[in-house]
Amino acid sequence: MVSAHSKHHGIRASAGDRAVSTVAHIITGLFALMCFVPFLLVVIYSFTPYDLYLKNHFDFFPERLTLDAYRMVLNYRYIWTGYQNTLFITLVGTLLSMVLLVLTAYPLTKNKLKGRNLMMSLWIITMFFSGGMIPDYMLMRSLKLTNSLWSLIFSSLLGCYNLVLMKNYIKGLPGSLEEAALIDGANEVQILFRIILPLCLPILATLGLFTAVGYWNSYFSAIIYITKRPMWPLQLVMRELLFESGVNEMTALDERVSTPFLLKMASIVVASVPIMCVYPFLQRFFMTGLVLGGVKE
Repeated sequence: MVSAHSKHHGIRASAGDRAVSTVAHIITGLFALMCFVPFLLVVIYSFTPYDLYLKNHFDFFPERLTLDAYRMVLNYRYIWTGYQNTLFITLVGTLLSMVLLVLTAYPLTKNKLKGRNLMMSLWIITMFFSGGMIPDYMLMRSLKLTNSLWSLIFSSLLGCYNLVLMKNYIKGLPGSLEEAALIDGANEVQILFRIILPLCLPILATLGLFTAVGYWNSYFSAIIYITKRPMWPLQLVMRELLFESGVNEMTALDERVSTPFLLKMASIVVASVPIMCVYPFLQRFFMTGLVLGGVKE
């Protein structure tokens, strides 16, 4: 028979859990607003006529809307080639990065691999020390990859941070899975692709998204390796559009209609929305457990 004291203690614990949950939801909601409101203002500014923007910088409901800034951005002659180049770099670079990540991390989890600690130490050194910009450029030039989109892919193909995360993730999988597969006659390649790889979908989705965002937002490598404008990625096209001679090359509209500030807001939306559309499709992997259907030790 449950005592009155136990019932009272259970009620208090339940009330405490609800209080903690409420506080957590409030704090999370505040952080979400801090991230969402600035982007909402950017979207509103991109549709707001310049004269209304001058009257009220924080008007969430402008009297009228305009697409002038978007017309200027989308009519820029390098915008569509920039999209094509960035899509190629992001898709191919992310795919190759994930393949190399798995093929590199999985052998490093094997204790029987000779020189495993030395190889991992050499990888970790690259997190803190790099060859520098000049050796990187000389390497790409010696490989005849300058003015090629492959230079933008190879320069960021496999990072040590992602490798460490992938290695630790695979290392944390139950060893009984591999042991059972070996008993059944599977070799290392079959174990990797039929057992380990399906369990790595959550970490692959997470690291793949981070890698894709990095490729999508990268522009400094293009400044170093690319000199031909038709080969520029989207971010470098936007940089040219806003800060150099891009605005002067467009003759569609008058500056009194859309100033460089509003043009910048429209450029942010045009460059950000495509990669943001990827998040909903990968969100479910972030909430997945470390092991999907794994055997308990």
